Amino acid sequence: METHFESNPLIDRLPEHLKQFIKPQVYEDYTPINQAVWRYVMRKNVDYLSKVAHNSYSEGLQKTGLEIDNIPNMYGMNRILKEIGWAAVAVDGFIPPNAFMEFQAYNVLVIACDIRQLEHIEYTPAPDIIHEGAGHAPIIANPEYAEYLRRFGEIGCKAISSSRDYELYEAVRLLSIVKEAEDTPETEIKAAEDQVEFLQNNMGELSEMSKIRNLHWWTVEYGLIGSIEDPKIYGAGLLSSIGESAWCMTNNVKKIPYDISAADQSFDITKPQPQLYVTPDFAQLSQVLEEFANKMALRTGGLLGIKKLINSNALGTIELSTGLQISGFFSNVIEDEGKPVYVQTSGKTALSYREKELVGHGTEYHAEGFGSPIGKLKGINLAIEEMSPRDLRAYAIYEGEQVTLEFEGNIIVKGEIITGSRNLQGEILLIKFKNCTVTHNDQVLFQPEWGIYDMAVGKKVISAFSGPADVNSFDMINHVPSSQTIKQKKSVEREELEKLYASIRNIRENKPSKITLIEAFAAVSDGHPNDWLLSVEIAELAQKEGNSDLVNKVLNHLENVKTNRPKIAHLITNGLELIFEKANA
Repeated sequence: METHFESNPLIDRLPEHLKQFIKPQVYEDYTPINQAVWRYVMRKNVDYLSKVAHNSYSEGLQKTGLEIDNIPNMYGMNRILKEIGWAAVAVDGFIPPNAFMEFQAYNVLVIACDIRQLEHIEYTPAPDIIHEGAGHAPIIANPEYAEYLRRFGEIGCKAISSSRDYELYEAVRLLSIVKEAEDTPETEIKAAEDQVEFLQNNMGELSEMSKIRNLHWWTVEYGLIGSIEDPKIYGAGLLSSIGESAWCMTNNVKKIPYDISAADQSFDITKPQPQLYVTPDFAQLSQVLEEFANKMALRTGGLLGIKKLINSNALGTIELSTGLQISGFFSNVIEDEGKPVYVQTSGKTALSYREKELVGHGTEYHAEGFGSPIGKLKGINLAIEEMSPRDLRAYAIYEGEQVTLEFEGNIIVKGEIITGSRNLQGEILLIKFKNCTVTHNDQVLFQPEWGIYDMAVGKKVISAFSGPADVNSFDMINHVPSSQTIKQKKSVEREELEKLYASIRNIRENKPSKITLIEAFAAVSDGHPNDWLLSVEIAELAQKEGNSDLVNKVLNHLENVKTNRPKIAHLITNGLELIFEKANA
Protein backbone atom coordinates (compact mmCIF):
# COMPACT_ATOMS: atom_id res chain seq x y z
CA MET A 1 0.00 0.00 0.00
CA GLU A 2 1.41 3.39 -1.00
CA THR A 3 2.05 5.65 1.98
CA HIS A 4 0.97 9.29 1.80
CA PHE A 5 1.59 10.07 5.44
CA GLU A 6 4.65 10.38 7.63
CA SER A 7 5.13 7.06 9.37
CA ASN A 8 7.05 5.94 12.46
CA PRO A 9 7.68 2.61 14.22
CA LEU A 10 4.29 2.57 16.02
CA ILE A 11 2.42 3.28 12.78
CA ASP A 12 4.61 0.85 10.82
CA ARG A 13 3.49 -2.07 13.00
CA LEU A 14 -0.20 -1.47 12.29
CA PRO A 15 -1.84 -4.20 10.19
CA GLU A 16 -2.73 -3.24 6.61
CA HIS A 17 -6.48 -3.30 7.26
CA LEU A 18 -6.02 -0.40 9.71
CA LYS A 19 -3.64 1.51 7.46
CA GLN A 20 -6.41 1.74 4.85
CA PHE A 21 -8.17 4.31 7.06
CA ILE A 22 -5.13 6.56 7.44
CA LYS A 23 -5.01 9.68 5.29
CA PRO A 24 -2.50 12.49 4.95
CA GLN A 25 -3.05 15.64 6.95
CA VAL A 26 -2.71 18.27 4.23
CA TYR A 27 -1.77 21.14 6.49
CA GLU A 28 -2.04 23.70 3.68
CA ASP A 29 -5.78 22.96 3.48
CA TYR A 30 -6.35 24.68 6.83
CA THR A 31 -7.53 28.20 6.12
CA PRO A 32 -6.88 31.33 8.23
CA ILE A 33 -10.47 31.03 9.49
CA ASN A 34 -9.79 27.42 10.54
CA GLN A 35 -6.72 28.59 12.44
CA ALA A 36 -8.75 31.33 14.14
CA VAL A 37 -11.42 28.78 15.18
CA TRP A 38 -8.73 26.52 16.70
CA ARG A 39 -7.17 29.47 18.53
CA TYR A 40 -10.49 30.72 19.91
CA VAL A 41 -11.55 27.30 21.21
CA MET A 42 -8.14 26.50 22.66
CA ARG A 43 -7.74 29.87 24.40
CA LYS A 44 -11.23 29.62 25.84
CA ASN A 45 -10.78 25.98 26.85
CA VAL A 46 -7.37 26.37 28.42
CA ASP A 47 -8.63 29.34 30.43
CA TYR A 48 -11.83 27.60 31.56
CA LEU A 49 -10.59 24.01 31.76
CA SER A 50 -7.73 24.94 34.04
CA LYS A 51 -10.48 25.37 36.65
CA VAL A 52 -12.71 22.34 35.88
CA ALA A 53 -10.60 19.69 34.08
CA HIS A 54 -8.59 16.89 35.64
CA ASN A 55 -5.06 18.12 36.32
CA SER A 56 -3.73 15.75 33.63
CA TYR A 57 -5.24 18.03 30.98
CA SER A 58 -3.03 21.06 31.54
CA GLU A 59 0.06 18.88 32.03
CA GLY A 60 -0.79 16.92 28.90
CA LEU A 61 -1.02 19.98 26.67
CA GLN A 62 2.70 20.52 27.11
CA LYS A 63 3.62 16.82 26.96
CA THR A 64 1.76 16.21 23.68
CA GLY A 65 3.06 19.25 21.85
CA LEU A 66 -0.28 21.03 21.38
CA GLU A 67 -0.11 24.75 20.71
CA ILE A 68 -2.85 27.22 21.50
CA ASP A 69 -2.26 29.48 18.48
CA ASN A 70 -1.80 26.85 15.75
CA ILE A 71 -3.66 23.75 14.58
CA PRO A 72 -1.28 20.88 15.35
CA ASN A 73 0.61 19.04 12.68
CA MET A 74 -0.18 15.58 13.98
CA TYR A 75 2.67 13.84 12.22
CA GLY A 76 4.89 16.44 13.90
CA MET A 77 3.11 15.72 17.19
CA ASN A 78 4.27 12.12 16.86
CA ARG A 79 7.83 13.14 17.65
CA ILE A 80 6.57 14.22 21.08
CA LEU A 81 3.90 11.54 21.52
CA LYS A 82 6.49 8.79 21.09
CA GLU A 83 7.99 9.91 24.40
CA ILE A 84 4.84 8.60 26.10
CA GLY A 85 4.61 5.54 23.83
CA TRP A 86 1.84 6.75 21.51
CA ALA A 87 1.36 7.98 17.96
CA ALA A 88 -1.39 9.83 16.08
CA VAL A 89 -2.83 9.31 12.60
CA ALA A 90 -5.29 11.30 10.51
CA VAL A 91 -8.57 9.76 9.30
CA ASP A 92 -11.67 10.94 7.44
CA GLY A 93 -14.39 11.51 10.05
CA PHE A 94 -15.94 8.56 11.88
CA ILE A 95 -14.36 5.18 11.18
CA PRO A 96 -16.00 1.84 12.17
CA PRO A 97 -15.97 1.26 15.97
CA ASN A 98 -13.95 -1.98 15.76
CA ALA A 99 -11.24 -0.24 13.75
CA PHE A 100 -11.23 2.81 16.04
CA MET A 101 -10.68 0.61 19.07
CA GLU A 102 -8.10 -1.58 17.38
CA PHE A 103 -6.01 1.53 16.68
CA GLN A 104 -6.12 2.24 20.43
CA ALA A 105 -4.93 -1.30 21.14
CA TYR A 106 -1.80 -0.45 19.13
CA ASN A 107 -1.29 2.80 21.13
CA VAL A 108 -2.32 4.90 18.13
CA LEU A 109 -4.65 7.86 18.53
CA VAL A 110 -7.08 8.34 15.65
CA ILE A 111 -7.61 12.01 14.78
CA ALA A 112 -10.19 13.29 12.30
CA CYS A 113 -8.12 16.02 10.68
CA ASP A 114 -11.00 18.18 9.43
CA ILE A 115 -11.96 21.13 11.62
CA ARG A 116 -15.41 22.43 12.49
CA GLN A 117 -16.87 25.45 10.77
CA LEU A 118 -17.05 28.77 12.56
CA GLU A 119 -20.83 28.30 12.71
CA HIS A 120 -20.31 25.14 14.79
CA ILE A 121 -17.52 26.47 16.97
CA GLU A 122 -19.16 25.35 20.25
CA TYR A 123 -20.05 21.81 19.24
CA THR A 124 -20.02 19.64 16.15
CA PRO A 125 -21.54 16.16 15.78
CA ALA A 126 -18.63 15.30 13.49
CA PRO A 127 -15.26 14.27 14.94
CA ASP A 128 -12.67 16.95 14.17
CA ILE A 129 -9.13 17.89 15.09
CA ILE A 130 -10.34 20.03 17.99
CA HIS A 131 -12.23 17.11 19.49
CA GLU A 132 -9.53 14.52 18.87
CA GLY A 133 -6.37 16.62 19.19
CA ALA A 134 -7.38 18.97 22.00
CA GLY A 135 -9.67 16.44 23.70
CA HIS A 136 -8.08 13.00 23.56
CA ALA A 137 -4.38 13.77 23.19
CA PRO A 138 -3.68 15.70 26.44
CA ILE A 139 -5.19 13.08 28.75
CA ILE A 140 -3.14 10.18 27.34
CA ALA A 141 -0.09 11.83 28.91
CA ASN A 142 -1.46 10.33 32.15
CA PRO A 143 0.03 6.79 32.15
CA GLU A 144 -2.83 5.21 34.12
CA TYR A 145 -5.42 6.62 31.72
CA ALA A 146 -3.29 5.78 28.67
CA GLU A 147 -3.18 2.13 29.75
CA TYR A 148 -6.96 2.16 30.22
CA LEU A 149 -7.35 3.49 26.68
CA ARG A 150 -5.02 0.85 25.23
CA ARG A 151 -6.71 -1.94 27.16
CA PHE A 152 -10.12 -0.66 26.14
CA GLY A 153 -9.06 -0.86 22.51
CA GLU A 154 -7.68 -4.37 22.96
CA ILE A 155 -10.94 -5.64 24.46
CA GLY A 156 -13.31 -3.42 22.50
CA CYS A 157 -12.11 -4.47 19.06
CA LYS A 158 -13.03 -8.07 19.96
CA ALA A 159 -16.63 -7.15 20.86
CA ILE A 160 -19.21 -8.83 18.64
CA SER A 161 -21.52 -6.52 16.71
CA SER A 162 -25.07 -7.14 15.58
CA SER A 163 -25.95 -6.82 11.91
CA ARG A 164 -27.67 -3.52 12.78
CA ASP A 165 -24.61 -1.95 14.41
CA TYR A 166 -22.90 -1.20 11.11
CA GLU A 167 -26.13 0.29 9.75
CA LEU A 168 -26.23 2.63 12.74
CA TYR A 169 -22.56 3.53 12.33
CA GLU A 170 -23.12 4.47 8.66
CA ALA A 171 -26.26 6.46 9.59
CA VAL A 172 -24.48 8.38 12.38
CA ARG A 173 -21.51 9.05 10.09
CA LEU A 174 -23.79 10.41 7.38
CA LEU A 175 -25.70 12.58 9.88
CA SER A 176 -22.47 14.02 11.28
CA ILE A 177 -21.35 14.89 7.74
CA VAL A 178 -24.56 16.59 6.57
CA LYS A 179 -24.96 18.53 9.84
CA GLU A 180 -21.39 19.84 9.67
CA ALA A 181 -21.53 20.66 5.95
CA GLU A 182 -22.66 24.16 5.08
CA ASP A 183 -25.95 24.85 3.30
CA THR A 184 -27.28 21.31 3.73
CA PRO A 185 -31.06 21.47 3.12
CA GLU A 186 -33.07 21.01 6.32
CA THR A 187 -34.98 18.16 4.65
CA GLU A 188 -31.72 16.24 4.15
CA ILE A 189 -30.66 16.77 7.78
CA LYS A 190 -34.14 15.75 8.97
CA ALA A 191 -34.03 12.55 6.89
CA ALA A 192 -30.61 11.66 8.31
CA GLU A 193 -31.79 12.41 11.87
CA ASP A 194 -34.92 10.30 11.37
CA GLN A 195 -32.84 7.36 10.14
CA VAL A 196 -30.52 7.54 13.17
CA GLU A 197 -33.48 7.83 15.53
CA PHE A 198 -35.25 4.89 13.86
CA LEU A 199 -32.18 2.66 14.15
CA GLN A 200 -31.49 3.71 17.74
CA ASN A 201 -35.06 2.78 18.68
CA ASN A 202 -35.02 -0.51 16.78
CA MET A 203 -31.68 -2.08 17.65
CA GLY A 204 -33.24 -5.00 19.51
CA GLU A 205 -31.11 -6.50 22.27
CA LEU A 206 -27.92 -4.49 22.63
CA SER A 207 -24.89 -6.24 21.17
CA GLU A 208 -21.52 -6.42 22.88
CA MET A 209 -20.26 -3.69 20.58
CA SER A 210 -23.24 -1.44 21.41
CA LYS A 211 -22.62 -1.91 25.13
CA ILE A 212 -18.89 -1.33 25.00
CA ARG A 213 -19.47 1.74 22.82
CA ASN A 214 -21.72 2.99 25.61
CA LEU A 215 -18.89 2.49 28.10
CA HIS A 216 -16.51 4.30 25.75
CA TRP A 217 -18.94 7.20 25.37
CA TRP A 218 -19.54 7.66 29.11
CA THR A 219 -15.81 7.48 29.93
CA VAL A 220 -13.41 8.34 27.11
CA GLU A 221 -15.78 10.82 25.46
CA TYR A 222 -17.98 12.23 28.22
CA GLY A 223 -16.44 11.13 31.48
CA LEU A 224 -16.18 13.07 34.74
CA ILE A 225 -13.81 12.16 37.58
CA GLY A 226 -13.74 12.88 41.30
CA SER A 227 -16.75 13.26 43.58
CA ILE A 228 -20.40 13.66 42.55
CA GLU A 229 -20.42 17.04 44.33
CA ASP A 230 -17.23 18.35 42.73
CA PRO A 231 -16.35 16.41 39.56
CA LYS A 232 -13.60 17.28 37.08
CA ILE A 233 -13.66 16.74 33.32
CA TYR A 234 -11.53 14.14 31.52
CA GLY A 235 -13.77 13.06 28.59
CA ALA A 236 -12.62 14.33 25.19
CA GLY A 237 -16.13 15.33 24.06
CA LEU A 238 -16.38 17.70 27.02
CA LEU A 239 -12.78 18.92 26.84
CA SER A 240 -13.24 19.95 23.21
CA SER A 241 -16.68 21.56 23.49
CA ILE A 242 -16.74 25.07 24.91
CA GLY A 243 -20.50 24.74 25.18
CA GLU A 244 -20.82 21.37 26.90
CA SER A 245 -17.80 21.80 29.17
CA ALA A 246 -19.67 24.65 30.87
CA TRP A 247 -23.15 23.08 30.60
CA CYS A 248 -22.01 19.79 32.18
CA MET A 249 -20.94 21.56 35.36
CA THR A 250 -24.46 22.89 36.03
CA ASN A 251 -27.26 21.13 37.90
CA ASN A 252 -29.06 20.69 34.57
CA VAL A 253 -26.92 17.61 33.96
CA LYS A 254 -27.50 14.68 36.31
CA LYS A 255 -24.31 13.17 37.79
CA ILE A 256 -24.29 9.39 38.34
CA PRO A 257 -21.60 7.23 40.03
CA TYR A 258 -19.86 5.25 37.30
CA ASP A 259 -20.34 1.49 37.28
CA ILE A 260 -21.09 -1.29 34.80
CA SER A 261 -24.72 -0.15 34.41
CA ALA A 262 -23.39 2.56 32.07
CA ALA A 263 -23.06 -0.20 29.44
CA ASP A 264 -26.86 -0.26 29.14
CA GLN A 265 -27.24 3.54 28.90
CA SER A 266 -27.43 4.52 25.23
CA PHE A 267 -26.63 8.02 23.99
CA ASP A 268 -27.64 10.47 21.28
CA ILE A 269 -24.59 11.88 19.54
CA THR A 270 -26.48 14.88 18.13
CA LYS A 271 -27.60 16.39 21.46
CA PRO A 272 -26.05 17.56 24.74
CA GLN A 273 -26.03 14.74 27.28
CA PRO A 274 -28.76 14.85 29.97
CA GLN A 275 -26.67 12.76 32.41
CA LEU A 276 -22.99 12.01 32.93
CA TYR A 277 -21.10 9.38 34.91
CA VAL A 278 -18.49 10.24 37.54
CA THR A 279 -15.64 7.84 38.30
CA PRO A 280 -13.77 8.33 41.60
CA ASP A 281 -10.43 7.64 39.85
CA PHE A 282 -8.97 6.13 36.67
CA ALA A 283 -8.50 2.76 38.42
CA GLN A 284 -12.30 2.39 38.61
CA LEU A 285 -12.47 2.68 34.81
CA SER A 286 -10.19 -0.32 34.39
CA GLN A 287 -12.10 -2.27 37.03
CA VAL A 288 -15.44 -1.77 35.25
CA LEU A 289 -13.84 -2.63 31.90
CA GLU A 290 -12.59 -5.96 33.24
CA GLU A 291 -15.98 -6.63 34.84
CA PHE A 292 -17.61 -6.07 31.45
CA ALA A 293 -15.01 -8.15 29.61
CA ASN A 294 -15.73 -11.08 31.93
CA LYS A 295 -19.26 -11.15 30.49
CA MET A 296 -18.14 -10.97 26.84
CA ALA A 297 -18.06 -14.01 24.60
CA LEU A 298 -14.32 -13.29 24.37
CA ARG A 299 -14.04 -14.83 27.84
CA THR A 300 -17.17 -16.97 28.13
CA GLY A 301 -17.30 -18.63 24.70
CA GLY A 302 -19.89 -21.42 24.68
CA LEU A 303 -23.10 -21.77 22.72
CA LEU A 304 -24.09 -18.17 23.31
CA GLY A 305 -20.80 -16.93 21.89
CA ILE A 306 -21.29 -18.92 18.68
CA LYS A 307 -24.86 -17.64 18.35
CA LYS A 308 -23.64 -14.06 18.74
CA LEU A 309 -21.24 -14.62 15.85
CA ILE A 310 -23.95 -16.17 13.70
CA ASN A 311 -26.29 -13.24 14.36
CA SER A 312 -23.56 -10.71 13.58
CA ASN A 313 -23.26 -11.84 9.94
CA ALA A 314 -19.64 -10.74 10.23
CA LEU A 315 -16.19 -12.29 10.33
CA GLY A 316 -15.48 -13.81 13.72
CA THR A 317 -13.46 -16.43 15.57
CA ILE A 318 -14.09 -19.19 18.07
CA GLU A 319 -11.31 -20.73 20.13
CA LEU A 320 -11.50 -24.32 21.36
CA SER A 321 -10.08 -25.67 24.60
CA THR A 322 -7.01 -26.98 22.71
CA GLY A 323 -6.22 -23.43 21.53
CA LEU A 324 -7.32 -24.14 17.96
CA GLN A 325 -8.98 -21.03 16.49
CA ILE A 326 -11.57 -21.16 13.70
CA SER A 327 -12.09 -17.87 11.85
CA GLY A 328 -14.83 -17.24 9.31
CA PHE A 329 -18.48 -16.38 8.86
CA PHE A 330 -20.38 -18.66 11.23
CA SER A 331 -23.62 -19.92 9.74
CA ASN A 332 -24.90 -22.75 11.94
CA VAL A 333 -24.51 -24.50 15.26
CA ILE A 334 -26.07 -27.78 16.37
CA GLU A 335 -26.74 -27.86 20.09
CA ASP A 336 -27.54 -30.54 22.60
CA GLU A 337 -28.53 -29.93 26.22
CA GLY A 338 -27.42 -26.30 26.01
CA LYS A 339 -24.00 -27.10 24.57
CA PRO A 340 -22.67 -26.73 21.02
CA VAL A 341 -21.95 -30.14 19.47
CA TYR A 342 -21.24 -29.06 15.87
CA VAL A 343 -20.26 -25.72 14.37
CA GLN A 344 -20.28 -24.62 10.75
CA THR A 345 -18.85 -21.69 8.79
CA SER A 346 -19.71 -20.62 5.24
CA GLY A 347 -17.18 -19.42 2.71
CA LYS A 348 -13.55 -18.63 3.37
CA THR A 349 -12.31 -19.97 6.71
CA ALA A 350 -8.89 -20.10 8.36
CA LEU A 351 -7.58 -22.23 11.21
CA SER A 352 -5.02 -20.78 13.63
CA TYR A 353 -3.24 -21.48 16.86
CA ARG A 354 -2.28 -18.62 19.17
CA GLU A 355 -3.20 -16.00 16.54
CA LYS A 356 -0.95 -17.64 13.92
CA GLU A 357 -2.52 -19.34 10.91
CA LEU A 358 -1.75 -23.06 10.71
CA VAL A 359 0.30 -23.98 7.66
CA GLY A 360 -2.00 -25.40 4.99
CA HIS A 361 -5.20 -24.22 6.68
CA GLY A 362 -5.77 -20.80 5.15
CA THR A 363 -8.77 -19.47 3.26
CA GLU A 364 -7.67 -21.00 -0.05
CA TYR A 365 -7.76 -24.50 1.43
CA HIS A 366 -10.97 -23.91 3.41
CA ALA A 367 -12.61 -21.79 0.69
CA GLU A 368 -16.05 -23.44 0.98
CA GLY A 369 -16.41 -23.32 4.74
CA PHE A 370 -15.53 -25.55 7.66
CA GLY A 371 -17.55 -27.78 9.98
CA SER A 372 -16.55 -29.83 12.99
CA PRO A 373 -17.95 -31.59 16.03
CA ILE A 374 -17.18 -30.07 19.42
CA GLY A 375 -17.21 -31.92 22.73
CA LYS A 376 -16.55 -35.38 24.08
CA LEU A 377 -17.14 -38.82 22.64
CA LYS A 378 -20.30 -40.44 23.88
CA GLY A 379 -19.80 -42.64 26.93
CA ILE A 380 -16.13 -41.73 27.31
CA ASN A 381 -15.24 -39.35 30.10
CA LEU A 382 -11.84 -38.58 28.65
CA ALA A 383 -11.79 -35.89 25.93
CA ILE A 384 -9.70 -36.62 22.83
CA GLU A 385 -7.30 -33.78 23.65
CA GLU A 386 -6.65 -35.35 27.08
CA MET A 387 -5.89 -38.81 25.76
CA SER A 388 -2.39 -40.23 26.07
CA PRO A 389 -0.85 -42.08 23.09
CA ARG A 390 -1.96 -45.35 24.73
CA ASP A 391 -5.56 -44.04 25.09
CA LEU A 392 -5.63 -42.93 21.47
CA ARG A 393 -4.41 -46.34 20.33
CA ALA A 394 -7.03 -48.04 22.50
CA TYR A 395 -9.84 -46.06 20.86
CA ALA A 396 -8.36 -46.60 17.36
CA ILE A 397 -7.66 -42.88 16.96
CA TYR A 398 -4.52 -43.66 15.05
CA GLU A 399 -3.03 -43.10 11.59
CA GLY A 400 -4.27 -45.56 8.98
CA GLU A 401 -7.15 -46.81 11.13
CA GLN A 402 -10.76 -46.93 9.98
CA VAL A 403 -12.68 -45.38 12.85
CA THR A 404 -16.19 -44.42 13.96
CA LEU A 405 -16.29 -41.58 16.46
CA GLU A 406 -19.67 -41.00 18.08
CA PHE A 407 -19.83 -37.65 19.84
CA GLU A 408 -22.34 -36.46 22.40
CA GLY A 409 -25.34 -34.97 20.64
CA ASN A 410 -25.39 -37.76 18.02
CA ILE A 411 -22.65 -36.38 15.77
CA ILE A 412 -20.94 -39.37 14.11
CA VAL A 413 -17.65 -39.20 12.19
CA LYS A 414 -16.73 -42.29 10.10
CA GLY A 415 -13.56 -42.47 8.05
CA GLU A 416 -9.94 -43.43 7.74
CA ILE A 417 -7.50 -41.33 9.75
CA ILE A 418 -4.65 -39.93 7.66
CA THR A 419 -2.80 -37.94 10.28
CA GLY A 420 -3.14 -35.51 13.19
CA SER A 421 -1.73 -32.11 14.14
CA ARG A 422 -0.67 -31.32 17.71
CA ASN A 423 0.03 -28.15 19.67
CA LEU A 424 3.22 -27.49 21.60
CA GLN A 425 1.80 -29.22 24.66
CA GLY A 426 1.25 -32.38 22.63
CA GLU A 427 -2.54 -32.04 22.52
CA ILE A 428 -4.18 -32.98 19.24
CA LEU A 429 -5.60 -29.93 17.41
CA LEU A 430 -6.80 -31.55 14.18
CA ILE A 431 -7.46 -35.01 12.80
CA LYS A 432 -7.41 -35.48 9.03
CA PHE A 433 -9.69 -38.14 7.43
CA LYS A 434 -10.24 -39.61 4.00
CA ASN A 435 -13.37 -41.44 2.82
CA CYS A 436 -15.18 -39.61 5.62
CA THR A 437 -18.86 -39.24 6.39
CA VAL A 438 -20.17 -36.95 9.13
CA THR A 439 -23.82 -37.14 10.22
CA HIS A 440 -26.19 -35.76 12.79
CA ASN A 441 -29.12 -38.14 13.14
CA ASP A 442 -30.39 -38.37 9.52
CA GLN A 443 -28.61 -35.23 8.33
CA VAL A 444 -25.39 -35.59 6.33
CA LEU A 445 -22.88 -32.91 7.30
CA PHE A 446 -19.94 -34.19 5.24
CA GLN A 447 -19.57 -36.92 2.64
CA PRO A 448 -16.57 -38.66 1.03
CA GLU A 449 -17.02 -37.02 -2.41
CA TRP A 450 -16.24 -33.63 -0.86
CA GLY A 451 -12.60 -34.66 -0.33
CA ILE A 452 -10.42 -34.67 2.77
CA TYR A 453 -12.17 -33.93 6.09
CA ASP A 454 -10.34 -31.96 8.77
CA MET A 455 -11.88 -32.41 12.20
CA ALA A 456 -11.14 -29.86 14.90
CA VAL A 457 -10.42 -31.23 18.36
CA GLY A 458 -11.75 -29.47 21.42
CA LYS A 459 -14.10 -30.41 24.23
CA LYS A 460 -15.54 -26.90 24.47
CA VAL A 461 -15.56 -23.38 23.02
CA ILE A 462 -13.66 -21.17 25.44
CA SER A 463 -13.82 -17.92 23.48
CA ALA A 464 -15.73 -16.20 20.65
CA PHE A 465 -14.83 -12.78 19.30
CA SER A 466 -15.09 -10.40 16.39
CA GLY A 467 -12.52 -10.52 13.60
CA PRO A 468 -9.96 -13.14 12.59
CA ALA A 469 -7.44 -14.81 14.89
CA ASP A 470 -4.63 -14.00 12.45
CA VAL A 471 -5.20 -10.63 10.78
CA ASN A 472 -3.20 -11.81 7.78
CA SER A 473 -5.61 -14.66 7.03
CA PHE A 474 -8.24 -12.47 5.37
CA ASP A 475 -8.19 -9.58 2.92
CA MET A 476 -9.85 -6.82 4.94
CA ILE A 477 -8.77 -3.89 2.76
CA ASN A 478 -12.32 -3.03 1.72
CA HIS A 479 -14.09 -1.67 4.77
CA VAL A 480 -13.75 2.05 4.07
CA PRO A 481 -17.04 3.87 4.84
CA SER A 482 -19.41 4.62 1.95
CA SER A 483 -19.82 8.34 2.75
CA GLN A 484 -17.12 11.00 2.48
CA THR A 485 -16.78 14.19 4.50
CA ILE A 486 -17.80 17.37 2.66
CA LYS A 487 -15.28 20.18 2.31
CA GLN A 488 -16.17 23.85 2.74
CA LYS A 489 -17.39 25.65 -0.38
CA LYS A 490 -15.34 28.38 -1.95
CA SER A 491 -16.77 31.73 -2.97
CA VAL A 492 -15.48 35.22 -3.74
CA GLU A 493 -16.91 36.46 -0.43
CA ARG A 494 -15.23 33.66 1.57
CA GLU A 495 -11.90 34.20 -0.15
CA GLU A 496 -12.03 37.92 0.71
CA LEU A 497 -12.77 37.06 4.33
CA GLU A 498 -9.96 34.46 4.43
CA LYS A 499 -7.49 37.12 3.21
CA LEU A 500 -8.58 39.44 6.02
CA TYR A 501 -8.10 36.66 8.60
CA ALA A 502 -4.67 35.94 7.10
CA SER A 503 -3.69 39.61 7.38
CA ILE A 504 -4.68 39.79 11.06
CA ARG A 505 -2.77 36.56 11.74
CA ASN A 506 0.30 38.08 10.10
CA ILE A 507 -0.01 41.23 12.21
CA ARG A 508 -0.27 39.15 15.41
CA GLU A 509 2.80 37.13 14.41
CA ASN A 510 4.75 40.30 13.44
CA LYS A 511 4.88 39.26 9.81
CA PRO A 512 4.44 41.64 6.84
CA SER A 513 0.80 42.52 6.17
CA LYS A 514 -0.68 44.37 3.19
CA ILE A 515 -3.36 45.91 5.38
CA THR A 516 -3.52 47.76 8.71
CA LEU A 517 -5.76 46.91 11.66
CA ILE A 518 -7.97 49.92 10.91
CA GLU A 519 -8.29 48.95 7.23
CA ALA A 520 -9.03 45.33 8.14
CA PHE A 521 -11.77 46.38 10.55
CA ALA A 522 -13.34 48.69 7.96
CA ALA A 523 -13.31 45.85 5.40
CA VAL A 524 -14.85 43.26 7.72
CA SER A 525 -17.50 45.55 9.24
CA ASP A 526 -18.57 46.83 5.81
CA GLY A 527 -18.20 43.72 3.68
CA HIS A 528 -18.83 40.91 6.21
CA PRO A 529 -21.16 42.34 8.86
CA ASN A 530 -22.19 38.88 10.18
CA ASP A 531 -18.64 37.73 10.94
CA TRP A 532 -17.70 38.16 14.60
CA LEU A 533 -14.49 36.24 15.27
CA LEU A 534 -12.22 38.48 13.18
CA SER A 535 -13.53 41.57 14.96
CA VAL A 536 -12.73 39.91 18.31
CA GLU A 537 -9.16 39.28 17.07
CA ILE A 538 -8.89 42.89 15.89
CA ALA A 539 -10.07 44.10 19.32
CA GLU A 540 -7.35 41.97 20.94
CA LEU A 541 -4.58 43.48 18.80
CA ALA A 542 -5.95 47.02 19.15
CA GLN A 543 -5.99 46.56 22.94
CA LYS A 544 -2.35 45.42 22.86
CA GLU A 545 -1.39 48.44 20.76
CA GLY A 546 -3.24 50.79 23.12
CA ASN A 547 -5.50 52.00 20.29
CA SER A 548 -8.55 52.74 22.45
CA ASP A 549 -10.37 54.53 19.60
CA LEU A 550 -10.27 51.37 17.44
CA VAL A 551 -11.14 49.19 20.44
CA ASN A 552 -14.29 51.24 21.04
CA LYS A 553 -15.29 51.10 17.38
CA VAL A 554 -14.89 47.33 17.33
CA LEU A 555 -16.84 46.91 20.58
CA ASN A 556 -19.71 49.02 19.22
CA HIS A 557 -19.73 46.95 16.03
CA LEU A 558 -19.78 43.72 18.02
CA GLU A 559 -22.73 44.97 20.08
CA ASN A 560 -24.63 45.37 16.80
CA VAL A 561 -23.63 41.86 15.73
CA LYS A 562 -24.89 40.51 19.09
CA THR A 563 -28.22 42.25 18.54
CA ASN A 564 -28.52 40.87 15.01
CA ARG A 565 -27.28 37.40 15.93
CA PRO A 566 -28.39 36.71 19.52
CA LYS A 567 -27.47 33.00 19.29
CA ILE A 568 -23.76 33.81 19.10
CA ALA A 569 -23.79 36.77 21.52
CA HIS A 570 -22.27 34.69 24.33
CA LEU A 571 -19.38 33.64 22.08
CA ILE A 572 -18.51 37.28 21.45
CA THR A 573 -18.80 38.04 25.17
CA ASN A 574 -16.59 35.07 26.06
CA GLY A 575 -13.97 36.09 23.51
CA LEU A 576 -13.86 39.66 24.76
CA GLU A 577 -13.68 38.55 28.39
CA LEU A 578 -10.50 36.63 27.61
CA ILE A 579 -8.92 39.73 26.09
CA PHE A 580 -9.86 42.26 28.74
CA GLU A 581 -9.45 39.97 31.75
CA LYS A 582 -5.85 39.32 30.68
CA ALA A 583 -5.29 43.01 30.03
CA ASN A 584 -6.51 43.85 33.53
CA ALA A 585 -4.77 40.96 35.28
